[in-house]
Order: sequence, then structure tokens, then C-alpha cells
Amino acid sequence: MARVLIVKLGAIGDAIMAIPAAFQLHSAGHSVDWVCGPAVLPVLRLYPWIHPLVADEQHILRGSIVQRMRELARLWRSLRRLSAGEPYALIATLYYDRRYRLLTLPIRARRRLQLSPQDRAHRLLPGRHHTDEVARILLGLPDVVTPTSLAPIPVPLSALLSSPLPEPFRPRVVLVPAGARNLLADDALRRWPAENYVRLAAMLLERGLEVVLVGGPGDEWVQPLFTALPVLDTIGTLSLPQTLALLDSAAVTVTHDTGPLHLAGLTRTGIVALFGPTNPREKLPQRPGAVALWGGEGFSCRPCYDGRTYAPCPANDCLRQLTPERVLEEVLTMLKDRANGTLVAPQVRVPPSTIQSQALVHIAETIA
Repeated sequence: MARVLIVKLGAIGDAIMAIPAAFQLHSAGHSVDWVCGPAVLPVLRLYPWIHPLVADEQHILRGSIVQRMRELARLWRSLRRLSAGEPYALIATLYYDRRYRLLTLPIRARRRLQLSPQDRAHRLLPGRHHTDEVARILLGLPDVVTPTSLAPIPVPLSALLSSPLPEPFRPRVVLVPAGARNLLADDALRRWPAENYVRLAAMLLERGLEVVLVGGPGDEWVQPLFTALPVLDTIGTLSLPQTLALLDSAAVTVTHDTGPLHLAGLTRTGIVALFGPTNPREKLPQRPGAVALWGGEGFSCRPCYDGRTYAPCPANDCLRQLTPERVLEEVLTMLKDRANGTLVAPQVRVPPSTIQSQALVHIAETIA
């Protein structure tokens, strides 16, 4: 059996969007090894056909020269053992930054590929879903036969723990008010304003719904904003499998473009995803019951994220255009659809433009 090696340390969302391509390789008879970071490891371990190997991101990305060399040497030894000394059929480094080639530099392979901004065949093309694009690149397919709308590979239900919360007596709505942060960057422009989540939580509670907050370590900064509301707060308390189990128990999950969006895509929860500077057609999980609201209609800068940086923006107006009332409407519609046994195909909805004079001032200041 030929072995392939995928190098994708994180973030969680990027790794989840690469799993369907890895499954295609596995289905074709390849054994799939994967160099990952600690945050991604619990997800990959849920798939028995993936053989993960952890690399210490802290040491590799931010460590001293000695720490980096020690971690690289350890990783190289582990990869040689994992491959049993045989060359890989393919080593795929799913990064544009050429420095990541160091992770597998002495490891033998019959073919190597890496993402390249100059090479169309190895570039994630804008406007296409990243899941499909990773599959196109890994499988070596031309544009005309690129996979389309590959669905997330569901988590085997037997691998999920039971929900860390009791089964709800009323519909459960999960909110993800923080996130959009990793080891190298805090992408605040991707976050729907936290005060909007507070307002949405209040309106959901008024309608008798159960509201649960989800987030990881480092998201505790948002907790004080909800202290006046009777929400169930699990931020920073759950393992990743527990988070998956909780999402699976929810009728609807509301989140912006961050890791839990992609975790939700692996479960049965309905998804209302909120986008602004990033393109939802590249990120929204391609499975029934997932809807994206894309704010910023009328903004010539949208989407502004190019894979590395955002346009200078002082106010995050594209996401602010999505009001709590509009999001509530979408949540209630999804709750009704689920009660009727109807799951809509994944779709992107663009609310009408509500650009206010203040937004125009911000844009003028940016241009100046």
C-alpha cells in the first residue's frame, strides 16, 4: 500500500476542510499519514484511517534556534519510523510559506507538492470552496474536472462522547462569540461583534430557547459580557470531542468564520454562519442545513482577505451590517425547517445593503 503524507499543522478549520481530500486518497488505496499540531490532533484521531504525527508548533514557529532544530530532528526520526524507511508516494505541504518544507526536508518521496501563489495548479483559487480546491490539488486534477461541493466527512458517532450537557427540554442554540484566533494571528475582523451575540442571546432567551456559549481556551475575555443573561457557559471547559458532542446536540449553531464553524459541519446541528471580509463560498460546510449570511453588500472591498492579510479597516462594517434581528430571523427559520424535517441545501444569503454614513466615513478615511 502506497503511503502519502499531508503536512497541515492547523488551524482546525483548514485541517477539517482537507479531510475529504485525504479520504479520497484513502479510498484510492493509499495509507494517509498527517503531520499536525496539538490543536488538530483530537479531530484527526476520530478517523481511524488517518495516522497523525504531532509537531510542536510552539517550538517550530516561535522557539529558539535550538528548540526548532531539536523539534525538526525529532519529527524527521518519527517520520522515518512511520514510513518504515520507504519513500512516500506523495508529500503534500498545504502551505504557501516555503519554510514549511523544512518539516519533511530529508524524508524521501516520489512526488512532492506545495501550495504556490504563482502556480494555478497548486493555488487555492478564489471563489471556490477550499475543500474542493485541496482535493483538486492533491489529486492532480485540472480545473475543468475539479471536485465540487465535497461534503465534510462526518465524525463517526461511536467516536463522540455523550454531550457534556443534559439533553435539552427546549431547542438548544449554540453561540460562538469569540474565536478567530490562532498561534500566529488574532483575526478580529472575522468576528461578529460580541455585543451582537449578547443581543441575540437575549432575544433567543425571550423566546424560550436554551442558549449555550462555546469557545476554547483564550476566549474567556467574552464571558463577562453575558453575566446578566441565564446562558449556559462552556467556554474554555470542554475538550474538542466534547465540543463536537455538544454541537451535535444543538438544533442550531450561530458562529462567524472560525474553527467551531467547521466542527459544526461534522455534526448534525443546523448552521447559521456569519461572514464579512472572507468569502462564505470558500468556507461554508457543504452539507444540508448550513446557511451563510454575508454582510457588506455594497462594499467594494468585500471580500478583502487574500489568504494572509485584510484591507485596513477601523470598524468591521461588513459584519456589523448583519443585525441581531436579521440573524434571529434566520435562526427561527432554521428551527422551523428542522421541526418540519426540512434541511435546505447549503446556501449563501446576502442581506440588502444597509450602508450608513458612518461606514462611508470609515471607507473614506481608509482610502485617504
